[in-house]
Amino acid sequence: MRIVEPTAAAIDEAARLLRAGGLVAFSTETVYGLGGDATNERAVAAIFDAKGRPMFNPLIAHVPDVREAQRFVQWSDAADRLAAKFWPGPLTFVLPRAERSPIALLATAGLDTVAIRAPSHPVAQALIRAAELPIAAPSANRSGAVSPTRAEHVAQSLGERVPLILDGGPCVVGLESTVLDLTGATPVLLRPGGATREAIEGVVGPIVLSEALPTGAAARSSPGQLASHYAPSRPVRLEATSVSPDEALLAFGAHPPAGARLTCNLSPTGDLAEAAANLFAQMRALDRPEISRIAVMPIPQTGLGLAINDRLRRAAADDGARGRS
Repeated sequence: MRIVEPTAAAIDEAARLLRAGGLVAFSTETVYGLGGDATNERAVAAIFDAKGRPMFNPLIAHVPDVREAQRFVQWSDAADRLAAKFWPGPLTFVLPRAERSPIALLATAGLDTVAIRAPSHPVAQALIRAAELPIAAPSANRSGAVSPTRAEHVAQSLGERVPLILDGGPCVVGLESTVLDLTGATPVLLRPGGATREAIEGVVGPIVLSEALPTGAAARSSPGQLASHYAPSRPVRLEATSVSPDEALLAFGAHPPAGARLTCNLSPTGDLAEAAANLFAQMRALDRPEISRIAVMPIPQTGLGLAINDRLRRAAADDGARGRS
């Protein structure tokens, strides 16, 4: 782990690390972010692993400007008006995923929405432009710890889990970005932060607080919240050691049971990072009307396995299928 000044050479080095699938911590105006290539499932899995994050919550994709954002999300008039006032800055939009958007499914918790913002910090801007890719970046600290506002905070929390920290000095805002859901007719404030509710309402009129949504309202997802996740339409059966001909099998390891109608293997070698990277794409691939349910082999309850199992338990609870083989 190295803490370096954000010189042109250091930013170029950090950009190369990101393009190679590595992680870099960097300063933003809000808090320090732990960045990885937002289009690379393995890089996003590495972020969760480094943070020890217990769940696959959605991550914010950081872009330099509106033009780049429009490559990844379905832009809207409200987003245009808000971006004119707040971007670059501490306001994140949740918008529908654009058709053929390359943002990793793991970065969006499998949902068809993307959390996206353009940071104003010059180091963040320089890094995103040098890397030439969107950067997924939650706060650069171990899960549950206080968000870091100085480079030394990142080093204390993550240590050798992050190879390079770009030290841009103390964060000016010191709070995470505000997260605003723009997928409905009325914007919903999912997380308060560096952009105030009053300033947002000055642009788009009254907004709704997520706490005011009725129970059972459409699922909203946000970094920093207990998020809803992609739920398959087929029932999910956990801890499967055998499989029926009408089932699909989500396998793990070298010797999955035979006989499933469809099989996807999260990692034939038992690599939990590979399994995390494949999780949402393979769940979607198996979620087909011709199968009765998705059987899931046991996943080790360690490392990223904790987050994988958390997601699978949620998928099983969503449809009430908690059967075991």
